[in-house]
Amino acid sequence: MTTKPNYGRIVGVNGNMLTVEFGAPVIQNEVAYAHHVETDRGAGGGGFPAGPGNGRAVPDLAANAQADVESGTESDAGQMDGSNKDYPEARGLETRVGDGPGGARGGTELRLKSEVIRIRGQYADLQVFEDTRGLKAGDRVEFTGELLSIELGPGLLTQVCDGLQNPLPALAEKYGFFLERGRYLPVLDHERPWTFTPTVAPGDRLRAGMAVGRVPEGLFEHKIMVPFGARGELEVLEIAEPGDYPIDHVVARLAPLGSGRGGDGSDGRRGAVPVEVRMVQRWPVKIPIRAYAERLRPSEPLTTKIRLIDTLYPVARGGVYCTPGPFGAGKTVLQQITSRHADVDVVIIAACGERAGEVVETLREFPRITDPRTGKSLMDRTMIVCNTSSMPVASREASVYTAVTTAEYYRQMGLNVLLLADSTSRWAQALREMSGRLEEIPGEEAFPAYLESVIASFYERGGLVRLHDGGTGSITIGGTVSPAGGNFEEPVTQATLKVVGAFHGLSRARSDARRYPAIDPLESWSKYPSVVDERLVSRARLLLAEGAEVGRMMKVVGEEGTSTEDFLRYLKSEFVDAVYLQQDAYHDVDGASDAERQRHAFGRVMRVVDADLAFDSRDDARAFFLRLTQAFKDVNRIGMGDERFAPAETRIDEMLAEVVAYDR
Repeated sequence: MTTKPNYGRIVGVNGNMLTVEFGAPVIQNEVAYAHHVETDRGAGGGGFPAGPGNGRAVPDLAANAQADVESGTESDAGQMDGSNKDYPEARGLETRVGDGPGGARGGTELRLKSEVIRIRGQYADLQVFEDTRGLKAGDRVEFTGELLSIELGPGLLTQVCDGLQNPLPALAEKYGFFLERGRYLPVLDHERPWTFTPTVAPGDRLRAGMAVGRVPEGLFEHKIMVPFGARGELEVLEIAEPGDYPIDHVVARLAPLGSGRGGDGSDGRRGAVPVEVRMVQRWPVKIPIRAYAERLRPSEPLTTKIRLIDTLYPVARGGVYCTPGPFGAGKTVLQQITSRHADVDVVIIAACGERAGEVVETLREFPRITDPRTGKSLMDRTMIVCNTSSMPVASREASVYTAVTTAEYYRQMGLNVLLLADSTSRWAQALREMSGRLEEIPGEEAFPAYLESVIASFYERGGLVRLHDGGTGSITIGGTVSPAGGNFEEPVTQATLKVVGAFHGLSRARSDARRYPAIDPLESWSKYPSVVDERLVSRARLLLAEGAEVGRMMKVVGEEGTSTEDFLRYLKSEFVDAVYLQQDAYHDVDGASDAERQRHAFGRVMRVVDADLAFDSRDDARAFFLRLTQAFKDVNRIGMGDERFAPAETRIDEMLAEVVAYDR
């Protein structure tokens, strides 16, 4: 039995938003396609098809459209068989439209993807993920009955796609580098065979999200899982033999627990429909995947090998954090370093509305970055979802949800995932633009009043979970915020700070002083445990705050106006900053400090801080700390297993022995 398509007619166009009158029911967040005929080059006319829908105010447009469908009089009657239920975005979406009388107005019919964002009686407001140029009142809109969803299956890693999960390299290869409207391709290869190995047997009991088998995908064993929407316990009825199958092949059939089979081989429970398991499944991006036993409290530190983060302002595995900062403060570089060295299995980059130059840099650099864990390209365990600021604003929101849904999919396999969103400010600006077009009551700085809840719902999809099979998986979310002028009091930053567990505020002053990473140690904070003893960390934070206060006082009264004790406290704080907080990201050794080395190095730094030092003059103190700082920086560039490491530390001990007060 086929389902008749549901059509409506456009009654208003406002930028990337359409107001559509419909007859049959539609649902919130449903995918729809606005039909538009793009005239062939050289054809006469204005580029629009003749006949109804040419801009006139036609009464009861939706009823007319639905009547056309039921009578089969629409020009693209090939859609009458309900083929939209088979995910039309994965097929070719261009249809040749014949020339009208006299050969005028021939062209290609495009279907522009959109999403229902508000329903008012018989009218639906849609945000279009494409340029709406040429759409007008009376044009037809097709509702698919499907929520905005993406494909989940083997082959996602190494992909570069947009917010609608279109593979950008494949689009460029097929349609050229200047992407045209209405062109959509599936992100997964539905013809490629994958080597399937079953991990269950008939009679086994499973729940949603549990594995029935696995296929090799790069560095990992990709689990083929029970559909996430399945309810209760299910019993395995059939399981495919080991072999090579395409992703659309049914590899298992399950039935609700206890249904069994009848004597004729049919399902024993009346009305029970077996659940078919394929290697690929679709899931709505705005509905979290909750096919796990319970959520756990993040408590284990996630090692990023960035000393300032891991020691002073750590991130937990399965935690969420934000990195706000002005333009040019190093957010993108910091994210690249984090993705390279973080102790995670999968990295997902969501470039939601960043400038095209930064996105191009990411696309160029990631394939060249060597993964320190494997020695291969970092792209082997990375997926990039990108929508630049020049793309329609609606696609920015889609990129965020596509990325986090993909992250949830890999978490279900028991993997640890790092999701880096850059920048959530652009996403919030897209929300503001759509809210304005919907004529909603604005909040602060014209952002929608529900901004905080939307941001919170995104970050809440991170976390550490215990799966039904007893394993654990995590999503660690790091979002950058680009407040205008570096103002952390603006609404997006403040809304983000209410839901994250760590705040890494980038400082323009530190960036200008070339103190990288430019995370401000006085403004930042974290609720997560450190890789170093918390008592030592608290003392270091206090020293940095006191040293900064002395430094500000010295700018007013000069060095002569401060006591020797305060001056030494200032030198020690600058020493800690220079040798521990600052890090050379481009050095093979200094660029990545594991937890063991951080504990060792921080202990030695705090020995200097705690030492009672004596100097004859302030010039002697300044000169000593300059030499000591250089000696520590030299050690930072030597591996702990290197034969030069121990002698270098011995020289530091000898330098300290010369100025310790009790030696005098």
